[in-house]
Amino acid sequence: MRTSLLIIGSTFIGLAAIFHAYIFILESVKWLTPKTWKAFGLPSQEHAEIIRPMAFNQGFYNLFLALGAAAGLALLCIDTTVGYTLIFFAAACMTGAGVVLFFSVKTSRPAAFMQAGPPLVGAVLTLMGLAS
Repeated sequence: MRTSLLIIGSTFIGLAAIFHAYIFILESVKWLTPKTWKAFGLPSQEHAEIIRPMAFNQGFYNLFLALGAAAGLALLCIDTTVGYTLIFFAAACMTGAGVVLFFSVKTSRPAAFMQAGPPLVGAVLTLMGLAS
């Protein structure tokens, strides 16, 4: 086991959790502010209000993924099997959602990389650390 790879991998998982918690805030708390809905490419406040229920739900999806990753990191101190299981599950879900976003919304490809990149890198580095 290579501790340095596990630490770096865990750092990327932590960054992914922070990113998903931030997206929760945007989608579920600050959705109706012009700065937020413009960042998501919406043309007007009216559009933001129409999409609000979907964004609210999607924000909580992001929060639950962030909590899963954070819980996995915290549980590494108590039970590594449970901790790594949660980390890999949350990272796989985050990465999968980013891949779906990449292929379904061409204008959101930079966001897709932000969503999928850190958890994918974190999972790969963690697996390498566990395997060595």
